[in-house]
Amino acid sequence: MRKRSLVVLLLAVFSIALVVASEPAHATNGMNMEGYGPIATGMGGASMAYDNGTAAMMNNPATLSLMDSKARLDLAIGFLAPDITSSMPGASEKSSANLFMMPAFGYARKSGEITYGLGVFAQGGMGTEYGAGSFLAMGSGDVVRSELGVGRLIIPVSYNVNKDFAVAASIDYVWASLDLKMALPGSDFAGLVTNCSGPACAGLPGLAAAPWVRLDFSDGGAMNGAAKGAGFAGKLGVTYKVNSGITLGATYHSKTSLGDLETGTSGAVLSAMTGSGPAAIGAGKIKVVDFQWPTTYGMGVAWKANKELMIAADVKIIGWKDVMKSFKMTYDGPVMGASGNSISFAMPQNWKDQTVFELGVAYLFTPEFIGRIGVNIANNPIPDEFLNYLFPAIEKNHYTLGAGYAISKASSVDFSFAYAPEVKVNAGSGVTTTHSQMNEQLMYSYRF
Repeated sequence: MRKRSLVVLLLAVFSIALVVASEPAHATNGMNMEGYGPIATGMGGASMAYDNGTAAMMNNPATLSLMDSKARLDLAIGFLAPDITSSMPGASEKSSANLFMMPAFGYARKSGEITYGLGVFAQGGMGTEYGAGSFLAMGSGDVVRSELGVGRLIIPVSYNVNKDFAVAASIDYVWASLDLKMALPGSDFAGLVTNCSGPACAGLPGLAAAPWVRLDFSDGGAMNGAAKGAGFAGKLGVTYKVNSGITLGATYHSKTSLGDLETGTSGAVLSAMTGSGPAAIGAGKIKVVDFQWPTTYGMGVAWKANKELMIAADVKIIGWKDVMKSFKMTYDGPVMGASGNSISFAMPQNWKDQTVFELGVAYLFTPEFIGRIGVNIANNPIPDEFLNYLFPAIEKNHYTLGAGYAISKASSVDFSFAYAPEVKVNAGSGVTTTHSQMNEQLMYSYRF
């Protein structure tokens, strides 16, 4: 037991390091993944009312009580391949951000009526990267890009009230990071300013005539963002076995309580095209103000029709409207040599809440092999007039396949594939963005 506990601890530390260092996921239910864990993802993301492994920590923590073993260790990795293009008449540019990796770890153990565990998962994010020579760079000579990533370290506890009813809760430590390299006309930049204090404020209106203004903060790599923040959230969940064939489940995920995402003291650079050429305006600190992950409600049912066939269906409501009204930032630092300035920006977002319908079927073909198929149907939460080509989280529907193979009584592997067809949006800015995506997940599980 000591050796086994040590192995689990070392794997946990290794997996946490991988997730913290991994690139952010390009999510597809808004900024969320369409499914967490290959078991649920293979079934369209449906996960509220059956055992889908330790991904329950991201889905409905009460399904941990449905676990079919004393303890379980899951090690997973996911690959996302977004295909994003932005264009306008006479110009088109494909995003080079087209492959992302997402490791995940989960461990759960039963002790009497209690099941507890530890997990680390990528929550989601969004982003793109367009070349320095693209029309989106506006002649500024540098790439334009965004990369937002959010991850969670989760400690869940699930309790069997009786043989049919389980309740659960989790404490989630949440971290977020953001890189942003943005070019826009000076007039648009001036339109984003909501407040200014300091000696340089009187000169800001002059930037409105600039051909371009840039705001850049990036760590220079692809591992995590220059602006970072952390905080907490929580989840509640229940499952109820109506009979031997039907199980109901429901969950509530709280809104996060993240601190502002902040760069270093001189981690953000303002620059512009002036009459004498490109010029640095200043290098200071950026704070992304009150960025939060939304409340989510979910409920579902799983029907075990016979020993081979299971059908699962969920519905989720994701509260983007509350947290994505605007994207707010504050720059604190020098402007044209004058210190003591603070400039606040707001990019209108006005996202809508998102309703997601998930349906999946699993069939046990042999005692070792199970096949899965599913569909994930959702609305695009971003109004067309507010879509920014740097943040094209516009995907709607996903079609999924999955499979699992039992190597032995103790170990198994699971795989899922999801395809999101192309969505095309003509944004209010005049830029048309198209986005399609593929997603693969692979997991190894060991039961103790």
